[in-house]
Amino acid sequence: MAGQGTPATALLAKRKITHQVHSYEHDPRESYGLEAAAALGVEPARVFKTLLAEVDGTLTVGIVPVDTQLDLKALAAAVGGKKARMADVTVAERTTGYVAGGISPLGQRKRLRTVLDTSATTFPTLFCSGGRRGLEIELTGTDLATLTDAKIADIATR
Repeated sequence: MAGQGTPATALLAKRKITHQVHSYEHDPRESYGLEAAAALGVEPARVFKTLLAEVDGTLTVGIVPVDTQLDLKALAAAVGGKKARMADVTVAERTTGYVAGGISPLGQRKRLRTVLDTSATTFPTLFCSGGRRGLEIELTGTDLATLTDAKIADIATR
């Protein structure tokens, strides 16, 4: 696929982080995360989605496996907040510089507080959006946490 460069892949190259880029043809009728897992032949628990929420009015990123839901109470608690709600899609796109379904936790336009689900540390590598629908990056959970300055907490509801 030509033109695979995104702010996420540029960040990985700049920081010399070991990773692999995987692309697949996105079907608009499919759920992004589960579609990625099926297309790449990996268990959904290893594919992580990037969600934006407002915790006490501050945008915060939650990164959880695609076969789970973001636990808003747990996300708020992880960053010392009280109340969380999902961010408006338009706000999420404008703030990150990515389109919904392709929001990468890496290379966002603005650095946001980030929380990565604890399950990310249980796999040798995980997959997250590369910044475009149909583009996934495979890297270690430790590298993802380091690059996003993420706090690791149990924020997924299974």
